[in-house]
Order: sequence, then structure tokens, then C-alpha cells
Amino acid sequence: MSGGARLEAGRRRPTLEQLLPLARYHGVTLDSLVDAPRTADPRIDLRPLACADGSVIIPLTRRPGGVQAYKFVLPAGRDDTPPDLRSHEGYDWAYVPNGALRLLLGDQDLRLRAGEAVEFDTRTPHWFGATSAGPVEYLSLVGRQGQRAHVRTTPDL
Repeated sequence: MSGGARLEAGRRRPTLEQLLPLARYHGVTLDSLVDAPRTADPRIDLRPLACADGSVIIPLTRRPGGVQAYKFVLPAGRDDTPPDLRSHEGYDWAYVPNGALRLLLGDQDLRLRAGEAVEFDTRTPHWFGATSAGPVEYLSLVGRQGQRAHVRTTPDL
């Protein structure tokens, strides 16, 4: 039986050299990968949420009300899969640091590349996904209806 097979069967413990690339690939911390016990203040210990479809959601803020920030890591998608568009109260901003993000927004089929951003009213039916080209990471700011981020264009004097 090979080392990998023993690892999968639970007869061998993974080494740090095996775990680090897995954590990096999935965009999660090593602590969350091995389900380490919490040691930090829970108000600032924002654990990633691994979803059944292989995506990971990492909360970047945790405060009641206000604009909330998240990092999403989505595995490669299928361009031919008809997604289920959703709508809800609120406003959304998304920025793509890595990969290509597919956004269906009403009747538009948009592809956002690294360095591109989008903003929209979430009452418009929408869906986010990765393309078949590979996984994508995107940052999302979500606010309540009518609540918009404050954008500065001039310095304080």
C-alpha cells in the first residue's frame, strides 16, 4: 500500500509538507484544514466555510449591520450549466484578484477578469460562478438595500 493510500485510509498522518499545498490550493488556513481548536478571540477569528460544491467562503468582517466583506474561492465551473439566478434586497460589489468570474446579471452574461470589478443592485436576478478555464477568487462587499460604500476620490485636507 502506498503512502498516499495509507493516508487516505487513515493509517498514516499527513505531514506539514502535504498539508500546506492543500491549504494554499483551497484558499484556507492550515488551522481550518485540520480543524484546529479555536484559540483566538471569536470576534476576530473568522473561519472559512467549505461548501459541498468545493467552493470556500471566507468572511472578512463580522459586525452587525453595515457593509459585510467576503472572499469567495470557486472551483472551475462548467460554462454549459444553467445556473439558478437569485435576487434579494441589498447592493453588491465584487472584485476579481485571480481567475475569471462569470456573472449572470439579469439578461447579461459577463466575464470579469483579474483586476476588474462590478457593482449592482441585488434585486436584479444574479449568479456568480467560475468559468471552465479554472478556479476564481473574488472579493465581495454586500450591503443592505440603499446602503452603499463610501467612495473617496479626494484626500482629506
